[in-house]
Amino acid sequence: MGETAKPEGSARGAVERLLNPRSVAILGATPERDSVGGGVLSNLELFGFKGDIHLVSRSRDEINGRPCVKSVADLPRGVDVAVLIVPFKAIRDSVVACIAQGVGAIVIFTSGFAEASDDGRRAQEELAQLCSDAGVALLGPNCMGYTNFVAGVPMTFEPVARHDVGDGARVAIIAQSGATAANIRFALQARSVAISHVVATGNEALLSAEDFIDHALDDAKIAVIAVYVEQLRDPARFLTLAARARGLGKPIVMLHPGSSERGRKAAESHTGALAGDHALMLAAARAEAVVCVPTLDEMFDTCAILARFPAPAPGAAGIVTNSGAIRGLAFDFGETIGLPIAQLSPEVTAELTEQVPPYVHVDNPFDIGTTGFANPGIYGTSATAMLKDPGVGIILSVHAGGSPAMQEKKIDYLLPVYQTAGKPIVFCLIGDDYPLAPAFVEKVRACGIPFFRSPERAMRAMKLVADYAAARVAAEDRDTRSAPTLDLPRGGAVVEYLGKQVLADLGLSVPKGGMAKTADEAVAIAARIGYPLVLKAQAAKLSHKSDAGGVIVGLKDEASLRAGWDRLQANIAAAAPGLTLDGVLVEEMVAPGLELVIGAKRDPNWGPMVLVGLGGVWIEVLRDSRLMPADVSLARAKAEILSLKSARLLGPFRGQPARDVDAVAEVAVRLGALMRANPQILEVDINPLVVHAEGAVALDALFVTE
Repeated sequence: MGETAKPEGSARGAVERLLNPRSVAILGATPERDSVGGGVLSNLELFGFKGDIHLVSRSRDEINGRPCVKSVADLPRGVDVAVLIVPFKAIRDSVVACIAQGVGAIVIFTSGFAEASDDGRRAQEELAQLCSDAGVALLGPNCMGYTNFVAGVPMTFEPVARHDVGDGARVAIIAQSGATAANIRFALQARSVAISHVVATGNEALLSAEDFIDHALDDAKIAVIAVYVEQLRDPARFLTLAARARGLGKPIVMLHPGSSERGRKAAESHTGALAGDHALMLAAARAEAVVCVPTLDEMFDTCAILARFPAPAPGAAGIVTNSGAIRGLAFDFGETIGLPIAQLSPEVTAELTEQVPPYVHVDNPFDIGTTGFANPGIYGTSATAMLKDPGVGIILSVHAGGSPAMQEKKIDYLLPVYQTAGKPIVFCLIGDDYPLAPAFVEKVRACGIPFFRSPERAMRAMKLVADYAAARVAAEDRDTRSAPTLDLPRGGAVVEYLGKQVLADLGLSVPKGGMAKTADEAVAIAARIGYPLVLKAQAAKLSHKSDAGGVIVGLKDEASLRAGWDRLQANIAAAAPGLTLDGVLVEEMVAPGLELVIGAKRDPNWGPMVLVGLGGVWIEVLRDSRLMPADVSLARAKAEILSLKSARLLGPFRGQPARDVDAVAEVAVRLGALMRANPQILEVDINPLVVHAEGAVALDALFVTE
């Protein structure tokens, strides 16, 4: 969809007027509460909306005792928000009429626009342009509106009840899908999480998720922003907002479908979103400490924890249980999902040792066994001790259900600790099928402690919270080194020998060698660098030199070198008649090592990114690679490399020495600096980068320029 520019400086004011209206108009109002038009009116009356409500109906004089006017022209000028509940064919005229009458903001529920067809997309673009030119805020089309629980404004047709927002931290929900927005709201309300507002943005013809994120960041009461998007319309702005949220200690928890081809197509047909590169989006967002969740359950669970602890400190997990089986399973599952389990300090270990009989082994996870029957206070004191450990960032208290009396004791002793804890505490009673008294569940959720019935589900959420805490710290460490500005050939692939010269100038290792125009020059280079050698034909138009027979390897002496030279020339003449080579690259044969792929790409939406992965089937079949922003720090690059699925191959493995991961990280960081300094470079591909026990050598290098 073509983007329509918002009037300069208008977005924040537009969102404020939309979410906090003093007067509203419903075009297409009806008396039936289960209809769209009746649903909006019913919600406004249920919430006791204190502003003026105007109804527009061609067929009715009044609804629920409220007078109706026949047309928009009969409305008073300057109504803050108009909700359009009219057929597709009447939308344009209704928008024009609202603009003429000075309406400040328009909400369109109607579907059939960009999500449906090219004609619908063009109609949507026209609506956006009309509203933009007039300085009118537009929410939708194809949306379910919004509910502002703080101000008591339910501009939606779905049944919605008043929600006590209290005076504490709140969550804002912003979603391109109305049904998903409702699901997040239901789940968080069931967990006694206060919600400030829910906005379903739909097709985002004008106002986008980014506008509402911006508005939420200005609200000091909003602690967490839950976001469901199928496309971020303005990636650069989103990253700027994410950086601002990170600085404020206000987590953005985002669910973004599109990791599969079908998921991307579903997004396009749902809200007309044109999906970009999902993997690049995730890497860029995570670098700004956006909590990217893969499922709705993890959205619910992570928001529930972060709503109480929006700025957690980095640290591993501390786990208290009354089951030895859970202790073992926690080790396994923690390793599976990458949740680190803390090694307790000697001081905390000593304190826990005093709480249990001598035969109880003290470790993390800490199995209290049957101690809780004689000393139920241990449910609280064990968590208190773990909170003191500087290596513990989040605590899980996970137990078998037990009798109703024991359930009460567990939460009664844990609750005072939770209420004063400076670190997140999560409570789990195992087994969804194990019955709990409804009053007990209500008591637990009302007190605010994040409550789970599955330890695996709890640990997944804990992993996301721990990752967020670490990402906030890592985001402050950015590479700022400079790199030279290059004068490379423009408009396509750069020949290999020039690319390798760039790498050498960056201080990266490439094979010893040189360019030769004749066999005699090749022999002279060989005398300087020694055998064995490889010959590589060099020409910008020779994109697949191996396929053309332009690579000859294993040349062990002058005779084989001269024979290889003749064979290479004959191969190129046959494969690419008339092609003139720049020359032939004569290089040493590098000792075998672990082969990686490392490169960089400039994405039009997300900017320059660096990729590292193991070569061969690892990256092609198993998709084992890591993406990093171009300003990735050396420490972060190393951590990303070590998080590869195949990272064990980088360490001592089956008689092979540990590989020089630091050297690989250095290549990644230097490529990032090069991309930052040279916007004309679109891609860099080093394939392979051979990693030894000391150092890493780029055997091939491809640069692509715009």
